[in-house]
Amino acid sequence: MQLTKNPNNIFVKLLLGFWLCSSLIIALIGLLPLLQQNHDQSELPIPLKRMLERSAERIASNPQVLNSEKLKHWSRFKEFKGRPARIYLVDEYGKVLNSHKQSRSLRRFMLMADEAGHPIKHQFRDELIFGPYNFKIEGKPYSLYGRLPEHHPRPWFFFFIDNKILTLSIAILLSGLLCGLFAWHLGKPLRSLKRSADALADGDLSSRVDMATAQRNDEIGQLAQAFNGMADSVEDMVKSQQRLISDISHELRTPLTRLKLSLALSRKKGLATPETERIEYEADQLEQMIAELLELSRVKLNANETKRNLELSESLSQVLDDADFEAQQQQKQLHIDIDESITLPLYPRPLCRAVENLLRNAIRYADTRVSIQAIATTSSVQIEIIDDGPGISDEADLDAIFKPFYRPQSARERESGGWGLGLAIAKAAIQAHQGKIQAENQQPNGLKISISLPLH
Repeated sequence: MQLTKNPNNIFVKLLLGFWLCSSLIIALIGLLPLLQQNHDQSELPIPLKRMLERSAERIASNPQVLNSEKLKHWSRFKEFKGRPARIYLVDEYGKVLNSHKQSRSLRRFMLMADEAGHPIKHQFRDELIFGPYNFKIEGKPYSLYGRLPEHHPRPWFFFFIDNKILTLSIAILLSGLLCGLFAWHLGKPLRSLKRSADALADGDLSSRVDMATAQRNDEIGQLAQAFNGMADSVEDMVKSQQRLISDISHELRTPLTRLKLSLALSRKKGLATPETERIEYEADQLEQMIAELLELSRVKLNANETKRNLELSESLSQVLDDADFEAQQQQKQLHIDIDESITLPLYPRPLCRAVENLLRNAIRYADTRVSIQAIATTSSVQIEIIDDGPGISDEADLDAIFKPFYRPQSARERESGGWGLGLAIAKAAIQAHQGKIQAENQQPNGLKISISLPLH
């Protein structure tokens, strides 16, 4: 299937997403000085302008006050809407005539007003300064500035202007949040794809990427479609292989049955020889191997059947009884610890066959004792089968023993004389439940098989 190119691709999304994110943060930070500049250069309100006009008229009507000592105390405190206000008289050289010292805020405001070129007001941290009002007395220019020495509400953006470190921290946090949301949006379909790939790798051949991800119009959607197509091919291939093995094994039974029938007729005719006995033995071995192959194929082909919610102890009751009898015959103890309240969805026959193979294997190699226990957690049921036998000498064989026909060079396998299908059947049955199985050596000796079965 050829995938067509689409402009809605990951490169464009990454470029636009991070570019817009960074541009938004830069715009918000850069907008603060503009907001401050617009606020600083806002027009002088009419009530404040009239107060300066009245003060200028009083000075103009009584110009001798400019040369008297009373000027220092002139208009020190005036009332503006019930609030104290102060007026500053400034000459053409920028000197304040009615005050011994100039506040830093006033000097700063005079520079701001001179830059603005018209009367303005500005709210400092604890005072409001406004002006200038320009007028002339006897041909000399003068200016009036006013101050309301009390706190007035400031615009919200002044908080960020005054607290630059906090503003930078908020910008970094906001940038991280936006980038995190964008990364989560891009990572969500990738996580879905990873879950499907992990499930397929664990043996769930029906695992597919959800349609919401597969229908995306970008590279992730194309990847999801390619993955689903690959999964379909893998499932068809594996099922065809299992059917082939099953069909071949089934067909082998016919000539094998004829062979055993011919051997039986030979014995009746008195033609039994050591060679015919050997042929019969090998025929029995071949029949058992074919039965194991058929069981392995059956377990893998039936992996997608509907599970049934059953009690674990009841489902394994017959297997446990048979294993206990077999252990007694070999003068060994089988300890069973399975809570009758444990219930989970399962395939009864494959699970029973898996536990049966594992228990027989443990009993065969145990010295005196074998135990099986099941523990229910919030999300799974853990089954452990432990024996006190020699274990597996080569640690590399602990994972490989579950492969079909794997014959490690260890005492455990040399004594068995099997074909390496029992543990492979057990693993296939556990994987059919979307579970996990692993083996590990015990200290000082023994082997533990751990099975994890999900509760959903």
